[in-house]
Amino acid sequence: MNTPAALGRLAVIVVAELLGTSLWFSANAAFDDLARAWSLTASDVGTLTIAVQGGFIIGTLAFAVSGFADRHAASRLFAACAVIGAAANAGFAFAAHGLAAAAGFRFVTGLALAGVYPLGMKLVVSWEPVRASEALAWLVGMLTLGTALPYAVRAGGVGWPWQMVASTSSVLALVAAAAIFSMGDGPHLPKGRKSGLRWGAALGVFRIPAYRSSAFAYFGHMWELYAMWTITPFLLALVVRNEWPAATATQLAAGSFAVIGIGALGCIVGGFFSRRYGSAKVAAVALAGSLLCGLAFPFVAGYAAAAVALLLVWGIAVISDSAQFSALSARACPPELVGSGLAIQNSIGFAISIVSIQWAASAMAGWGAWIAWLLVPGPLLGLLALIPLLRPGSPQGSS
Repeated sequence: MNTPAALGRLAVIVVAELLGTSLWFSANAAFDDLARAWSLTASDVGTLTIAVQGGFIIGTLAFAVSGFADRHAASRLFAACAVIGAAANAGFAFAAHGLAAAAGFRFVTGLALAGVYPLGMKLVVSWEPVRASEALAWLVGMLTLGTALPYAVRAGGVGWPWQMVASTSSVLALVAAAAIFSMGDGPHLPKGRKSGLRWGAALGVFRIPAYRSSAFAYFGHMWELYAMWTITPFLLALVVRNEWPAATATQLAAGSFAVIGIGALGCIVGGFFSRRYGSAKVAAVALAGSLLCGLAFPFVAGYAAAAVALLLVWGIAVISDSAQFSALSARACPPELVGSGLAIQNSIGFAISIVSIQWAASAMAGWGAWIAWLLVPGPLLGLLALIPLLRPGSPQGSS
């Protein structure tokens, strides 16, 4: 990863991930205007987010049990899925006229993202297997920034109709597809040779103790992550408008971009420290930090400056462990099952996130700042699952 060519390849992958994953929250960033146009309620943002998560789950599960991701060029699949996601997102922006149709388009967008995020991880491993932890940290950092990017578009595009805010992500995804298609796959991962459904192979990775510990820690992480991102604009509005009632929707969008997007910094720093201390230790520190932020938030919510500062710290902690789980799981799997192992881990993790997103979005109005405690069990259980990988001598604790 130190040569100019290696750095160039990694840059292409991570920038493509940034652009492609901007599809994820394109509806969330436009939700204020969309709610006025369609008479939606705050809980409906959960419906649109869950539609994406549901599509992503079905897509990753299909990749995992079919072995499709291990038998075909990841760069071609990434490019095709980015194009499909761009088309579905454009359909949401310009062809949907109500919540049901919008959810359908968002579901297809989620299906397409199943070929963008996990296969982006596979591409990183195929080019940079020796320093996978650090490279994956950059990738997940760009996923984080990509998720936040629509909020930056919303903040910068003052006066834009919501359709333009949402559809900007389609243009960015097409650029990502072209870049990855042109680059191709790396030489370090063999393609699987078997065809047909592989339920046993896909689920058999759970018999590997190191993979099992990493995956279950990831599941705890996923209980918290997307629910926290989904309610970030509402948490900001809750704490900011108490002291600064003149705060505008544009300013709140900028704040949401900052809280979510700052997690990219946490991913990159986590990747750097994983080289010295190991992925398991970095993940444990992030889980502990996220746990403390969730516990503390209700007690500082009445003080706007302190609450915003805590949200920024939480934004760093909540995502900086994600790449480490991917690296740990990829390292635990045999090479021919890396694609399926990562896909099944993502599929189950995102299924868990549906429950927490729905619960948090529907309970937000009644719980107020205490909604943060709904997310606390995730990092707590993640820490418990990670214990075997923190023991002295564990080969999974180092990069």
